[in-house]
Amino acid sequence: MAKRRRAFVFITGGVMSGVGKGVACASIGAIMKARGLRVTAVKIDPYINVDAGTMNPVEHGEVFITRDGDETDQDIGNYERFLGEDMLKVNYMTTGRVYLSVIQRERALGYGGKTVEVVPDVPLEVINRVKAAAEHHDADVTMVEIGGTVGEYQNVLFLEAARMLQLEKPNDVLIGLVSYLPIPTALGEMKTKPTQYAVRTLNSAGLQPDFIIGRSSVPIDEPRKRKLAAHCNIRAEDMISAPDAASIYDVPLHLEREGLGKLLVGKLRLRAGRPNLRAWKALGQRIAKNRNGLHIGIVSKYTASGTFSLSDAYLSVAEAIKHACWSIGRKPRLDWIDAEELEAHPKRVPNRLKGLHGIIVPGGFGGRGIEGKIHAIRYAREKKLPFLGLCYGMQLATIEFARHVLGLKRAHTTEIDPDTPDPVIHLMNEQEEKMKDGQYGGTMRLGEYACRIKPKTVARSLYGREHIFERHRHRYEFNPFYRERFDEAGLISSGLSPDGSLTEIIELNGHPFFMGSQFHPECVSHPMRPHPLFLGFAARAARSSRSLD
Repeated sequence: MAKRRRAFVFITGGVMSGVGKGVACASIGAIMKARGLRVTAVKIDPYINVDAGTMNPVEHGEVFITRDGDETDQDIGNYERFLGEDMLKVNYMTTGRVYLSVIQRERALGYGGKTVEVVPDVPLEVINRVKAAAEHHDADVTMVEIGGTVGEYQNVLFLEAARMLQLEKPNDVLIGLVSYLPIPTALGEMKTKPTQYAVRTLNSAGLQPDFIIGRSSVPIDEPRKRKLAAHCNIRAEDMISAPDAASIYDVPLHLEREGLGKLLVGKLRLRAGRPNLRAWKALGQRIAKNRNGLHIGIVSKYTASGTFSLSDAYLSVAEAIKHACWSIGRKPRLDWIDAEELEAHPKRVPNRLKGLHGIIVPGGFGGRGIEGKIHAIRYAREKKLPFLGLCYGMQLATIEFARHVLGLKRAHTTEIDPDTPDPVIHLMNEQEEKMKDGQYGGTMRLGEYACRIKPKTVARSLYGREHIFERHRHRYEFNPFYRERFDEAGLISSGLSPDGSLTEIIELNGHPFFMGSQFHPECVSHPMRPHPLFLGFAARAARSSRSLD
């Protein structure tokens, strides 16, 4: 049997990061998949960290958890949502992970005593990992996103890997550049020079872009396309305009209209069918039709960055809310609420949360801002406001209930108060030795685990089945010593681990919607398949809401 041909499309960034390189990579994968091709994607992060689990979410964005327990970059989540495929550990690498593999191999005499050098051995390890992802997913096309921009020193080895692979497989490797074209307010003209410099920098690494995706606030006109073609050594049709979109889920359709799918199939000489983008078109129509707003508050602490407010630390949460709202015909209006502000000014909580149709408290770590989150949870519980707590959010809902309903005034998590007389949240048994030895990276309860949902519960009605699998990332858990007491007071453990030892879902009897999950349901929500918990939350919030329009 002939071996399947593997094609690779590298996506690099120019001028600046954060302009949608990951969405572009995922969208290209989506339009290639729409042609009947098998597609997977790889993200390369240029950090010495072995994974994203030890990175500050304000600096790096959310940590996305894969089914097999890898702590990855948020773009892996975009790949899953756009491709409808599970990404795994094989789909993610960092500089640290690559170097660690090379060093471990050298220590095991894997190089046969040869001198191990940065070049070519590090780029070869990158190539091996990219090929391994393609083989694991049996992909016709593997999208490879190189994080950051081409001008960054830490990206040189990844660009070298792309150059070496293209030299090895000249007909099977394409290089794409996503670059920003600014329009200075004082000039009122789109400027191409930054992109020209980005291409020149890419050329200095031995690479020539086969196509350029030009990001800007407005479409790129023909004169600029011709100018970029002349100065960047590409054809005008290889210059793809990508203006700002109302939704990231509009991007696959836009790139298809720009002819990018046909262009890439032609350049790679792939045998592909006609594109079937009906599902994407239906999604776009569903998003556009939504008019009535649903006002959801997200009580968080990883959003402040100097004088700016960022939401990348909760990207999957925000997307999951959108998926659910669009599915029920509502327009999501997200209000990012600073937990530290609520903590500092508890009397302002009613006014700050007034007018919301629902509250979500997402995951996190540490003591900063948690009392503010607890104030918000108490407000939601007492005012019958729909509430969804995720991971740490579930744990804090447990603490709030223990303090104000069970009367355990000093109830807490041992993560924050090791000496609390009522540790309703405590460290998991298997985590104790790891914490003592300082083993923090990649040692939490990570990845997909089974959960059994009790009958005649809200959770069971939402999922529609007894057994589910969800993704976890935590060290602390609901203390089973207190479970019966909570159950008797109305906060029941409706979802348990198969052996019954771990509480995975809580819900409050007699409340319109008050639920928490120890797992991260946002990681498996898709634009065409909203997650049941988010869908139930949004539906209940919509039932008592009024239009904001």
